Amino acid sequence: METPTTSSSLPDNAYKELKEGEEYRPIMDPNQSYPEVTPWSVGWGLVMAVLFSAAAAYSGLKIGQVFEAAIPIAILAVGLSAAFKRKGSLGQNVIIQSIGASSGVIVAGAIFTIPALYILDLPANYFQVFLASTCGGFLGILFLIPFRKYFVKEMHGKFPFPEATATTEILVAGEKGGSQATVLVVSGLIGGIFDFIFSAFGWWSEVITSRMFHYGEALANRVKMVFKLDVSAMVFGLGYIVGLKYSAIIAAGSFLSWFVLIPLFYEVGHSLTVPLGATATKLIADMTAEEIFRNYVRQIGIGGIAMAGIIGIIRSSKIIGGAFSLAYKEIFHAKTLQAETTIRWQTDIRMLFNVLLILLTALLVFVFFYGGVVFNFTHALVGLLIVMVISFLFTTVAANAIAIVGTNPVSGMTLMTLILSSFVLVQVGLTGTAGMISALIIGGVVCTALSVAGGFITDLKIGYWLGSTPKKQETWKFLGVLVSAATVGGVILVLNKSFGFKGEHAMVAPQANAMAAVIQPLMSNVSAPWVLYAVGAVIALILTMIKIPPLAFALGMYIPQELNVPLVFGGLVAWWVTSRSKNEKLNNARFSRGTLIASGFIAGGSLFGVLSAFLKFFDQEVWNFGYAGWYATSWAESNRGEVTGLIMFVLLASYALWDSMRAKEE
Repeated sequence: METPTTSSSLPDNAYKELKEGEEYRPIMDPNQSYPEVTPWSVGWGLVMAVLFSAAAAYSGLKIGQVFEAAIPIAILAVGLSAAFKRKGSLGQNVIIQSIGASSGVIVAGAIFTIPALYILDLPANYFQVFLASTCGGFLGILFLIPFRKYFVKEMHGKFPFPEATATTEILVAGEKGGSQATVLVVSGLIGGIFDFIFSAFGWWSEVITSRMFHYGEALANRVKMVFKLDVSAMVFGLGYIVGLKYSAIIAAGSFLSWFVLIPLFYEVGHSLTVPLGATATKLIADMTAEEIFRNYVRQIGIGGIAMAGIIGIIRSSKIIGGAFSLAYKEIFHAKTLQAETTIRWQTDIRMLFNVLLILLTALLVFVFFYGGVVFNFTHALVGLLIVMVISFLFTTVAANAIAIVGTNPVSGMTLMTLILSSFVLVQVGLTGTAGMISALIIGGVVCTALSVAGGFITDLKIGYWLGSTPKKQETWKFLGVLVSAATVGGVILVLNKSFGFKGEHAMVAPQANAMAAVIQPLMSNVSAPWVLYAVGAVIALILTMIKIPPLAFALGMYIPQELNVPLVFGGLVAWWVTSRSKNEKLNNARFSRGTLIASGFIAGGSLFGVLSAFLKFFDQEVWNFGYAGWYATSWAESNRGEVTGLIMFVLLASYALWDSMRAKEE
């Protein structure tokens, strides 16, 4: 059968809010069928899931950064299609990307919590890791499906979806070829090589701070006020796609943390003679700005994220109610619904099946807890309720975060889960070693559910823009989760035996170490920083009252400053290229070219990041070819290295601005 033809590029209204009566028509005609689920797409999707699960787990535990797999997998899918001269492969590439992208989100869910079991010398096995990841992944998919139409269709043009935008542009450019593909490849090489040079060779500093100047060092020492900027091309590209509005809100949250709250904590607490807080081990007077942020201010951000989530749930009550209403109709009025017809492009897994799968997964979670974690009916039931309630409530928070910033604050939400679950478990009599194991496994399931939900909304938005069948993406995502969970469980066990997660030469595992540090005092009846969480919650409420998106602001408070500031510069470039001409078509052409360039920066940074992870792995594990010795540590950590980094960042931003302005009106 001949493959139906597709449009050559995304419609003009792909990234814009639709006017009344206006419709969005994807590249693949909704009224035609295209090859999507084939042995080619499923096979390569699973290969990608295995490879990127291993790479992401290693890098995440080694340096604390999990590579977002969607973009490099999309590039590889396009490259494979071109190499084997496969025509009409757009639908299949979406499936490859969707299945393969399970790797990064499953990894994030697992490595943030499971290694804490080893850090605390608690019993752990492959069975626990695999089932926690699998159950969490399944819940993430199932809880998100009822909200698909809201996020990808009803909110069309209202959310930037930065990672989905970059991935979509890659898939479209690969299908179209020509000048768009050239712009993407060139910018991808520039962004990838730029990031690879500082990460692999240390020719300039990745993070520049105000400490590189004498007065900046004095300011940091005296009042704990520090300005930070990550020069990564990948983060800059992310800022362009996020746009100036949300970038400014995110940065405002970060500036509140670093220029107001951190100096305030120091001013109030520097005269204290005992550490402040149950988990603090140093006096505030002896802390750096970064330590004050980690110990106190970040907790305010967590409270803000939690309250923003609650506000989002309240605002989404009609959507949640609609999902329950649809489930009721499907179960009790199936004949009436059978008469309704839907086009291929908007078909989901039937709500009846979705509800049944949620119940089956809940049963699996209960059996897992009862037979492999707590061995007590009441405690297993309490654990199940915690998992189901928190996973469902925070699903919209995860999806919102990905839709706005492209970053899912799973570590913050998981920390909140650990605190809440520990509090509940202590009340039902589960403390000590058994309590810590239970809380961490519960946290692992929830963390994976939220990570998968956030990542999956990216896949579904990509499918919406291109015209894929949501039902097929949803169905085959389960297989990707299963294979990724099996891979991650094995990798964590191997890395624990090879390096361990504590000690002098152990894997860093920063998130898991943070979880371990929090869970131990909680299970010993030491109070959590509730006041700090409450302050964050109040800030979120005030922001809501003055109509500022609280989630974006709270994310800025929680995410390190150096990752927030570059977003503003990317957003400024996006604003500049769309406002220099009175010709709207020319502005649109410049913005589209800039989007391709930003997508290339993100793609190149991701791909070369994976390459760097593989090189480090082979250097340490297979043969020693001196990769670590190539890094100029002393230069990268010097003031001159930071000044060089600032100059290179200015050159990178200037290139993006210049190349975007070269666009011609179509």
